[in-house]
Amino acid sequence: MTCVVAHNDPTVDPADDPAVVPLLEPHDGVPPVVTDATALATTVAAFAAGHGPVAVDAERASGYRYGQRAYLVQMRRAGAGTVLIDPVAVPDLSSLSAALCGTEWVLHAASQDLACLAEVGLVPDQVFDTELAARLLGYSRVGLAAVVARVLGLGLAKEHSAVDWSTRPLPTDWLRYAALDVEVLIDVRDTMADELEAAGKAQWAAEEFEAVRTAVPAPPRPDQWRRVSGLHDVSGRRNLAVVRELWTVRDAQGQSRDIAPGRVLPDRAIIAAAQALPRSTAELRTLPVFSGRRTSRRVGLWQAAIDRALALPVDQLPPVHGPKSDAPPPVRGWRDRDPAAAARITAARSALAALSTAHQVPVENILAPDLVRRLCWSPPTLATPAAVAEALAAGGARPWQIALTTDLLAAALTPSSSG
Repeated sequence: MTCVVAHNDPTVDPADDPAVVPLLEPHDGVPPVVTDATALATTVAAFAAGHGPVAVDAERASGYRYGQRAYLVQMRRAGAGTVLIDPVAVPDLSSLSAALCGTEWVLHAASQDLACLAEVGLVPDQVFDTELAARLLGYSRVGLAAVVARVLGLGLAKEHSAVDWSTRPLPTDWLRYAALDVEVLIDVRDTMADELEAAGKAQWAAEEFEAVRTAVPAPPRPDQWRRVSGLHDVSGRRNLAVVRELWTVRDAQGQSRDIAPGRVLPDRAIIAAAQALPRSTAELRTLPVFSGRRTSRRVGLWQAAIDRALALPVDQLPPVHGPKSDAPPPVRGWRDRDPAAAARITAARSALAALSTAHQVPVENILAPDLVRRLCWSPPTLATPAAVAEALAAGGARPWQIALTTDLLAAALTPSSSG
């Protein structure tokens, strides 16, 4: 594919550049959706016979359905073309994954899709993440549309990014959008690979790509109900018990009905009920957020949850504060609690900001902010470069990050530099 290169003015969103040529139709048209074993077998054979990297994307129904499963998988490979697969109709795609053994998969923001792809048997051996590459190259905007516009001078529409992909049948214009998401991804990859090599960052990228490919999912947070938006407006253990009970019932309803919990009962309704502590469905209905059709239909269910929370003995009420975290306290309080730690993180942040500027890489990609905070709050007894490097490796830093930051951090952690 021959593409026009857009200009690189960092003050302008590349997708809004008038020089960008809209990408409106897949080169080979919109392919039919693979929905049965026969069509899948044909796809497996075609992709096994193809050559070069394979572009991969997935569409979920975030905000509509309970989980994060894939509702459409898009793939493209030279010699095979583009395929759209319905993983609801054909939920086991491991044969396709096996056919691509040893092949590099090109994804944008791979961490968002790898888990749902693995659920249907699609597991890559090697990844090239164009979003991570954009970060390492210092792009000012790293969304797919902006990257495609900057690298290839092509405009990629994003108007269907937040639709309900669990809809069946999927509208043709949605399928067109999905096919276009992988249409030029390999072209983007090739150009970015050259840029990474020229910038001396190819090894950095390889380590980042492998880290995202092999990342272990974080365990569920304890007391997930404490993440309800607006919880800071709720005081009192009894009120918190109402939040906990409503969240638990909402989550069970969402899971059993396969509906995003926020659509079952919005956070603002949980907070309103926890503040008001209604004693009957009549009282609950007086809250505006419970007067709508969606919430009022199950008002008895919600009141029953509230009643259970109101009846709990004191020793079963949740504590005001959640489980103690092993993370350092908020940095804003360090100066009062530990002035030496405050000096260390000030010095470390200054050094990392200078690195970020020098290498044109966002500071959070130079080194994870949480790791920096932990290191500055609880540094090695002797902050030698070897000890700092060991701590960074234990915290998940990649070799390129360790090599780049160890000496600067060792200096920031010593008493002489931290005051």
